[in-house]
Amino acid sequence: MAMFRSSSRSSLPIRRRQEEIARQEADLRERLEKLERLVAKVPQVEKNRTEQGAKDNRSNRRFRVSVTAQDQGESRSSRRPRSMRKERRDGQIIFLLLVVALAAAVIWLISNLHS
Repeated sequence: MAMFRSSSRSSLPIRRRQEEIARQEADLRERLEKLERLVAKVPQVEKNRTEQGAKDNRSNRRFRVSVTAQDQGESRSSRRPRSMRKERRDGQIIFLLLVVALAAAVIWLISNLHS
């Protein structure tokens, strides 16, 4: 009889796991249904945008300009990127100046606190 008890104990974690999987599956189904509803609404939203597009030409023009600027930027990015040696050198110089200033401030503080 002890064998039956041990088998019933081992089945409990399996049942819990199955229930957990069933809950996760139900949750995923709900999410899938929500996403399907959103996808079904997309043609309606696009239709509304085209109807409003005639009313709001200014924003459409602005959008077209920004898209054109992005397209031009993409053509530029196909070129080899510029060397950043000058920027690195300037950064190193600024860093060294800040380190020297920090060292001077520490020396000044130490000398004034000792007095």
